[in-house]
Amino acid sequence: MTLAHSKRRAIGARPLTDPHAEAWIRQGDGNGIQKGDLYTARLTLDITPALRARIKVSAFTQGMTVAELLRDLLEREFPEKTS
Repeated sequence: MTLAHSKRRAIGARPLTDPHAEAWIRQGDGNGIQKGDLYTARLTLDITPALRARIKVSAFTQGMTVAELLRDLLEREFPEKTS
């Protein structure tokens, strides 16, 4: 190991940010409900790489995320019972 590689370098201070931008980022979508408040259960399943690719392409062409696409699909297939 050479002397140049053995020295640690300081990263430096975090740059100052616009407080209005920080507040805008933290407010979410404006309704006060964060994604973590709505979606608290994680579902894991094994699928083929080909199916995963088809899902990703479908989500992209519809302008949504894979998670949004699958949530919509599951909601349609398994609607909430109102009885």
